[in-house]
Amino acid sequence: MSVNKHLTANLGEGPAGKKVKLAALWTAMMLLYIYADILSLFRPGQLQEMTEGLMGPFPATQGSLLTAAILMIIPAVMVFLSVSLKASANRWANIILGTLYTLVNISNLIGETWAYYLLFGIVEIACTALIIWHAWKWPVEEA
Repeated sequence: MSVNKHLTANLGEGPAGKKVKLAALWTAMMLLYIYADILSLFRPGQLQEMTEGLMGPFPATQGSLLTAAILMIIPAVMVFLSVSLKASANRWANIILGTLYTLVNISNLIGETWAYYLLFGIVEIACTALIIWHAWKWPVEEA
């Protein structure tokens, strides 16, 4: 029993760094996007709309699919950039892109009536708001 007590006494939870928290929030947001889209495939008529070349209310054109790709690539890349950029660039990238994606997530909810999608959207907005907050509160070191 003393062995277990000794092992648990040495296990500590060090604070997660700001960069790790930001990367985790971008990761969570990407997972939320994926699962919201997967569940959307089960909405009545969704697959028919897809086979008719529609992406929501928009036609699935090269331009609209490229735009959607860019919108998904940026958060994926931010997972890496959040742990690799220097503090100043990291802070501003997260504030600017967190704000942009908060607006994107809000716009995705306009006219939405499905409860599951509203829930995903609210949690996505919470993630981007936390990204902004953590980046904004980044400690400034005196030179």
